[in-house]
Amino acid sequence: MSQPLVGMDLAELREALGPGQPSFRAKQLYEAIYHGQASELMQISALPAELRRQLAESHAIGLPEAAKTYVSTDGTRRYLLRLDDGRTVEAVLMPEGERDTICISSQAGCAVGCTFCMTALLGLERNLTAGEIVAQVLLISQLNGLRREGGRLNIVMMGQGEPLLNLPSVLKATRILLDPAGFGLSPRRVTVSTVGIVPKIAELGREPVRPKLAISLNASTEETRQELMPVTRKYSLSDLLAACKAYPLRPWEKLSFEYVLLKGVNDSDADARRVVRLLANLNCKVNLIALNAGPEIPFETPSPERVASFQQIVRRGLPCFLRKPRGLDIYAACGQLKLSA
Repeated sequence: MSQPLVGMDLAELREALGPGQPSFRAKQLYEAIYHGQASELMQISALPAELRRQLAESHAIGLPEAAKTYVSTDGTRRYLLRLDDGRTVEAVLMPEGERDTICISSQAGCAVGCTFCMTALLGLERNLTAGEIVAQVLLISQLNGLRREGGRLNIVMMGQGEPLLNLPSVLKATRILLDPAGFGLSPRRVTVSTVGIVPKIAELGREPVRPKLAISLNASTEETRQELMPVTRKYSLSDLLAACKAYPLRPWEKLSFEYVLLKGVNDSDADARRVVRLLANLNCKVNLIALNAGPEIPFETPSPERVASFQQIVRRGLPCFLRKPRGLDIYAACGQLKLSA
C-alpha cells in the first residue's frame, strides 16, 4: 500500500487522487481527514463511493494503533502507539477542567541524552514523519471526543525526541495542525520544546507558520548544564541566549524556559538568582518542574519548600510558574516516557 494520507498536504492529496479528478476533491479529502477527523475512507461521504473505494485500495488513512492505554488517578491517559513498522511511541492526554493538553512525540526514542530523563535511556530509533506526528493528535482527539473551539485544546511537542532535530517533519505537521481548513488550531495552542539546538532555533524563527518555542534550561551555569545535558556541549549557554535574543517573537508571544529542579544539583537560591540574571533581557517566562523521578534516574526530587523558595526568587524578576506533575502513577509525567508497562 502507498504512503498514508495523514501527513499529506493539499498538493500531495491531489496527486494521490490521480489524474482526472477535479481539484475540489482534494480539498474535500483534506478537510475530511484533518478537520472532520475521519478514521476510515469509506466514512467520507463528500467523496463519490467509487472514488472512496479506489482510494481505499491504494492508501490507508494512516492512524497508529493504540496498543496500550494507561489511566492515572488524576485522569491523565498515556497511550502506547504502534506505528506501521512496528515501532512504538508514546503520547499523553492531560485533561484539566475545560482545557485538554496532548503531549506528542517527534521521534521514536531520543538522541539527546539528558541525564534526568527516562526517555534518553532509549536512544534514538528514528525520526517520525509529519503524518506520524499529526496522527497522534487525530487519534487521541477521536478517542476522547476532544473539542478545539474556544482554546480548549493545546498540543505540546514534549514527548519522546528532540523536535528541532526533526524540524522538516515538525514544521509540516504544524502547518496542518494550524491550518483553518486542516485541524484548525490557533498558533497560540501549539508549543515545541527543545534542549537548545542553536542553528535550528534560528531556522524555526524564519518560518511564517510555526509553533511557540519552549527551551529546556535546567541549569544556571555552563558547567552544570553540560553535565545534565551532554548535547549542550555543542551549543554554549551564551550562544543559546544570543539565539533567544534574536528570535522574532510575535506580538502576543513570550519565550518559555523549562527548568527541571534536581535536589542538591540546580535548585539552590544562588541558582535561582543566576537564572534571573541570565534571562533578564528576554521577553520570557519560566516553568519550573520538580523532577519526576523514575527507575535508573540518579537524581532526587527537591522538597516542596525548596521548590517554593526557588520560585519566589525567580518571580522577583520574571513570570515563574510551577508545573503540576500529571500521571506520575503511570509514568506519563514529563521525562518519564520510556515505553514502560
